[in-house]
Amino acid sequence: MTTAVGLAWADEMRLGLRGLGRRVWAPRGVKVRQAQVLTYVWRYLALAVNGLTGTLRWTWTPSMKKEAIAAVVREWQGAGRRALVWDGAASHRARLVREIGLALITQPPAAPELNPAERVFEELRRAVEGRTSPTLEAKMAAVEHELQALAADPGRVRRLTGWAWITDALTPFMVTS
Repeated sequence: MTTAVGLAWADEMRLGLRGLGRRVWAPRGVKVRQAQVLTYVWRYLALAVNGLTGTLRWTWTPSMKKEAIAAVVREWQGAGRRALVWDGAASHRARLVREIGLALITQPPAAPELNPAERVFEELRRAVEGRTSPTLEAKMAAVEHELQALAADPGRVRRLTGWAWITDALTPFMVTS
C-alpha cells in the first residue's frame, strides 16, 4: 500500500447560529420560507484532509487567533502530520505557528478551489445550513455527526478530495508501506 505520509490540506470553517438561507427546490409559484436564527455566536472548525488516503482530522477552536491556530498545529503535529497546505491567513503565517516546526505550505490567495478541505466544508454546509439549531452546541453536534460519517467512509472522502492534480503531483513522493 502506498500513502503520502503526514501531508494534509487544511482550512477553517466558521460555524455559528447566524443562519444562512439555502437554495431549495419548490413548485413554481410557491414561496419558500426558511427560519433563521439571528445570534452572533460561533466556533471555528479546523479541518485537515488527506485526499489520497481519505483521512480527516479536525478540532474546534474558539477563534482564528494565532494562539488557537498554534494549538491546533501542535495537536496535528503530535498526531503525525509533517506538512500542512493552507491559505495565507494571518494566523497561519504567525511566528508562533511557524516556530512549531511543522512544514507549512501556503496556497495562492483567493483560491479556495485548490483546497480539498473546502470540498468537505461544502458537504458539511449542505447538511446543516438552512436548518435552525437551538444552541451552538447542537449545531456543532450535527457537524460532528457528518464529520464522523465522512471519516468512516474514506472512499467517499477520496472521491470528494483526491483530485487528479494532487495525486499526479504527489506520486513521486509516495511511501510504500
